Amino acid sequence: MKSMVDLHHPRGAMSVRFLLGIAILLAGYLLVDFVPGSVPTAQGADGRYTGKQGEIIVVKVPVDDSAARVQGKFLGRSISFFPDTRLEGPKEFVGLLGIDLQDEPGTHELTVELKTGEQSRMLRYNVAVVKGKFHVEHLTLPKDKVDLDEKSLARWKAEQEQVKESLATDSQSKLWQPGFVEPVSGKRTGIFGSVRIMNGQARNPHNGEDIGAPLGTAVAATNDGVVRLTVDHIFSGKGVFLDHGLGFYSMYFHLSEVLVKDGEQVKAGQIVGKVGSTGRATGPHLHWGVKLNGARVNPYALLDLPFKGTIQSAVPEPAGDPTSSAGAPAP
Repeated sequence: MKSMVDLHHPRGAMSVRFLLGIAILLAGYLLVDFVPGSVPTAQGADGRYTGKQGEIIVVKVPVDDSAARVQGKFLGRSISFFPDTRLEGPKEFVGLLGIDLQDEPGTHELTVELKTGEQSRMLRYNVAVVKGKFHVEHLTLPKDKVDLDEKSLARWKAEQEQVKESLATDSQSKLWQPGFVEPVSGKRTGIFGSVRIMNGQARNPHNGEDIGAPLGTAVAATNDGVVRLTVDHIFSGKGVFLDHGLGFYSMYFHLSEVLVKDGEQVKAGQIVGKVGSTGRATGPHLHWGVKLNGARVNPYALLDLPFKGTIQSAVPEPAGDPTSSAGAPAP
């Protein structure tokens, strides 16, 4: 057939080589990254990280210019990076990547963009998310603490919106310092990530740690930050939201007293409130939570970070009734 190319004929071989060359050129054009000055890389070509649901991964990116701007993206969440000023030699930027307790297990891509003036470079890392092993909790609570009436439901929705608006804008500077603080010493009664069955009804997994302590025990800030919001909510009771900068927040719920005000700057170890049983709780305890760039992570993961300071654990002196014990976990 005349329409077929004879590969053994010189002209036929030349035609095939010509077509292959065109195909390779087109493929090269399709792979171009359209960010000016950027260099395209394959998926995950710059490294690999692994973390369990609820853990924090420390991502380190080498840079040539300490004035560079570095920003990451993981599962739709923005990851802020900051320069590691402890290094005297080559510079690095560091990002804290939170693995949400419900992130899908498997391999996902973290993209990191480095900008210096008009130049831009994209790095790509594979992040293997490993399924965590979480407890199952069966709780029995008063019916009105589980099933909300119409008025209480409206209040709860308004409170959710208040928190969302207050935390919508992240502080653009890193406020925390090396050395994280355990806010109170006590028995962990509500375990992070545990699946909660309340009065036979499946609920959202527990997004923090419950620490049992006597009523009135002082509660310390886990690190430097700004009081973004103080509340008295239907489920979490009296609480404090601390903004530690770059999308990192810590929360302290069920307090009997709040000892700070909105907008106040606090230091690691500073007392922000006292243990109570306000909100949905049947006994005194602290609900300690952390959100990192929108990911719900285990607050005790902070104490494992390789940023060591003079304080790693605060044990405030107990106050109030020494015989009180922890009650039901927080929402």
